[in-house]
Amino acid sequence: PNPTRATPVHEVIFDKPIIKVPGCPPIAEVMTGVITYMLTFDRLPDLDRQGRPKMFYSQRIHDKCYRRPHFDAGQYVESFDDEGARKGYCLYKVGCKGPTTYNACSTVRWNDGVSFPIQAGHGCIGCSEDGFWDKGSWYARLADLKGSGFGIESNADSVGLAAAGVVGGAVAVHAAVSALKRAQHKTTDNGADKGGEK
Repeated sequence: PNPTRATPVHEVIFDKPIIKVPGCPPIAEVMTGVITYMLTFDRLPDLDRQGRPKMFYSQRIHDKCYRRPHFDAGQYVESFDDEGARKGYCLYKVGCKGPTTYNACSTVRWNDGVSFPIQAGHGCIGCSEDGFWDKGSWYARLADLKGSGFGIESNADSVGLAAAGVVGGAVAVHAAVSALKRAQHKTTDNGADKGGEK
């Protein structure tokens, strides 16, 4: 609900360009970077479809997250106080929205680069995406993000199984070809021996 009827700036101002710098809170260096860009180049930065500057909102949190190797390896925090949480595993299963959120949090961070929510042990809440307040619980897991083949969302288990299948298939083909060659060679040798006795 919106009992105060709060309205975003882009629904109030129509005669001027709007640059959105969303976040909860927005990163100070991002705001400063946008202003510096405009003063330096005397133009607006390139914006994405939501009106955010691409220089800060073009990559997913997930793509630059230091916990990403754990996601790829299938190592997840199941609850905030489990062993996986203590080991710094991926927070996807406890609601991290990093795989669908575009922002500079994982590279710029807050307080002069000290930390960001995921580094502090809390999943990304997706605060830089449109309508994030209305998208359900912060702790609800996103829809399954399974990749195919060797895509960026493949985990180590799926990559390992695919590699094992390829290697196993190659070994079987090699063994079959080698056995066939031996059988042909043996037949040729036997024929040569018989021919020599005549």
